[in-house]
Amino acid sequence: MAKKIKQPLTNAQRRRKRRRTLIIIEVIVLLIVILFLVAWLKFGLISCESLGNLDKNNLSNETIDLLNGYKCIAFFGVDNRSNGNFDSGNSDSIMVACINNDTKEVRVISLYRDTSLMHKDNVIRKCNYAYNHGGYQEAIEMLNRNLDLDIQNYVAVDFNALSDVIDDIGGVEITLTEEEAKLMNDDYIGEVAKITGKTSNGVAAGPQTLNGVEATAYCRLRYTSGGDFKRAERQRTVLSQMVNKIKTMSATQALALATDENVLKEISTSLSAKDIAILASAMRDYTLGATTGFPFDKTTGTYGSKGSLVVPCTLETNVSKLYFFLFNKENYVPSETVHKISQDIIDLTGKTEKSAEHDEY
Repeated sequence: MAKKIKQPLTNAQRRRKRRRTLIIIEVIVLLIVILFLVAWLKFGLISCESLGNLDKNNLSNETIDLLNGYKCIAFFGVDNRSNGNFDSGNSDSIMVACINNDTKEVRVISLYRDTSLMHKDNVIRKCNYAYNHGGYQEAIEMLNRNLDLDIQNYVAVDFNALSDVIDDIGGVEITLTEEEAKLMNDDYIGEVAKITGKTSNGVAAGPQTLNGVEATAYCRLRYTSGGDFKRAERQRTVLSQMVNKIKTMSATQALALATDENVLKEISTSLSAKDIAILASAMRDYTLGATTGFPFDKTTGTYGSKGSLVVPCTLETNVSKLYFFLFNKENYVPSETVHKISQDIIDLTGKTEKSAEHDEY
């Protein structure tokens, strides 16, 4: 059989590859779980008495509100190249976790970082622009403005957190293909090692235990068959393996994970420590349900100085579908604000519902 010749990257692919060098890994689904697991392990394994009899009577009004009805929390992975600095940086990972306090289910959407949305200056740009030009406040406002949401709380993380937690739990069991192993060894592992200051001896095809650097590199893989959709599948695989590993940890090991200062300094949140303790305790009864990318119906294109954009087809219809996914609300009619933004995106890109493509992004 003739050997298949690998086609050279296009100019657009090369530009995208350069942009990804030293950018944050898109694994916020994992970090959502990590945040609550860390809080649960730290506080859930200690009696309420030892925490001063924390109960709902001691909660802030904000946390009481979080435990009622549907509540959404924004999660940002910030490319700030500096641990513990959450004032700026492109939020190259943006996710929203919606907590259904009636069914005890958490659903998660992940916004493609290049999604064209309206910013505070009434200019349509990539959605990851907001955090770098207004911090979490503007990023939250951007989400609320474009998606008809009412998010009040956030969590932001550095890209080192995943690597640290995976090392703390002793790695994860993953089976690699030859293609995946080669790409990891040739590119991704070295890049992650440089960012995190950690090391790896490389990987091989087949089943093995990946350390923090290697598992993070695995989550970043994109240029394989399946593209971005396959990358999301890899992230879910790592998530599943992490949960399995954490379930087998002893109380001593769990407390060591929960008190890892490297992990704690890589998380910034609007929630107080006391509120996180109670919220995390409540989350023990919750399950992580469906996750998906947003926008659902989309296409891509390059638009001058705005660069390559993911275009919702249309924003209005995608927000309607979003409400069904998150809140099980059928036939939602988006606000006038979303309607206007949707029309502005159409005017800029010329893309309508009929323009939606289902190719890999």
